[in-house]
Amino acid sequence: MVTETVVRSMPAEWSQHHATWISWPHNRETWPRVLGQAEAAMAEVVAALAPHEIVCINVQDELQARRVESLLADRVPGDRIRLFHVATDDAWIRDYGAIVVRDSGAPAGATAVDFDYNAWGGKYPPYDRDRAVAARMAELLGLPRVHCPIVLEGGSVDVDGEGLALVTEQCLLNPNRNPSLGRSEIETWLRDLLGANECVWLGEGIDGDDTDGHIDNLARFVGPRSVVAVVTDNEADPNYRALRDNFRRLEEYRDRRGRKLDVRELPLPDPVMRGGSRLPASYANFYIANEVVLMPAFGLPADAVAAGVLADCLPSRRVVPIDCRDLIVGLGALHCLTQQIPAIVAGFEPEQ
Repeated sequence: MVTETVVRSMPAEWSQHHATWISWPHNRETWPRVLGQAEAAMAEVVAALAPHEIVCINVQDELQARRVESLLADRVPGDRIRLFHVATDDAWIRDYGAIVVRDSGAPAGATAVDFDYNAWGGKYPPYDRDRAVAARMAELLGLPRVHCPIVLEGGSVDVDGEGLALVTEQCLLNPNRNPSLGRSEIETWLRDLLGANECVWLGEGIDGDDTDGHIDNLARFVGPRSVVAVVTDNEADPNYRALRDNFRRLEEYRDRRGRKLDVRELPLPDPVMRGGSRLPASYANFYIANEVVLMPAFGLPADAVAAGVLADCLPSRRVVPIDCRDLIVGLGALHCLTQQIPAIVAGFEPEQ
């Protein structure tokens, strides 16, 4: 008797989407004194996405559902959004939401992967409601779910859809996630669940990033073996050495066939401060959707430079800057607040 090997792979973010899934901001501790502004920024996100794909939105209850509908009423046709009463602790669905992958062993060819979640090393309890979201998403999509016992946030890994993954040592090897696992064990999980046959390991993250160095603030794939990486020329910036080290690792990397990466520089914004602390503002926290790229903007001259780089790298899409000066108060931006549902699930319509 021959047993078939199940092959799973995570599509690249630029692959066609069926939908984008978000959790509506509601935590006042995350956005002190700017929650309303954060909601307004999320309304901008939905308005930019809705012409190109369905937007699924987790809301706390009927009261919040009515508020979201009122914020979007004049901007987004009702048939372009789906509201779900899925209670959350916070809005960072990239890190706790289901990751939909191709799956040769699933009846419909797709599976929802549910990694364990502990709020970035136990920093922000409670997180039990967020921990349950991936399973609920799988149920709503009608997809089988694979629960993975290791702690891994979606923002800590980026893939090119052809077997390469970008990760960081600071995050994935951090003892506050999986203290008993080493590099090889984590690589095995990424291979088996996301189809990452090879990992490019970067080092440290940016100042002010409470995620312990998520890759989506540092370097992102914009095509097969094509990467944009954040750098700064300011040697006095505390991020200078770590970012240059990451860039060097990317330039020196060769895959098993000896091929190198195409690496382009993405500027680091000038410091965005609040209460004397630097916020983790990064243009790498962009989100690639159908026909558009949503890029964080911070009211700085480098906004235009970053938009130009992304436009060159993703010429088939329109770059849409979204003002993230209020969103970044919550220590995250556009990629952190979105999770793509690839078109491989196009036969499934989430039930409301």
